[in-house]
Amino acid sequence: MTMKFTVDKKERYVVFKLDEEKLNLLISANLKSEFVILNQEGYRNIICDLSEVNFMDSSGLSAILIGQRICKETQGTFVLCACNEPILKLIKISQLDSLLNVVPTESEATDIILMEEVQREIEGE
Repeated sequence: MTMKFTVDKKERYVVFKLDEEKLNLLISANLKSEFVILNQEGYRNIICDLSEVNFMDSSGLSAILIGQRICKETQGTFVLCACNEPILKLIKISQLDSLLNVVPTESEATDIILMEEVQREIEGE
């Protein structure tokens, strides 16, 4: 099954928008692959827009955690934005709200990434 998504590549980050209603076993492997590919292309900061997603199972959650780990391992930032209520509930129930950056808008996600980039630059000097 092909996964529908869009990728908007910026200078310091990439916005990955999943255009699917369900993030489940059928597409979670593809999602993990896309995160790996983006990271290999040099994008260590990923904003994942889940505004179209209304259902996510454990394999979908696993794909999100892979994205988080990939970014963290390359000193980058992974941010989820525009999550619908069922997705927010799942993240809370799974107690992943303390691990994942979850914000309402892409603009807030961008702010987090740019702030963390500046912080890394300061610490790296």
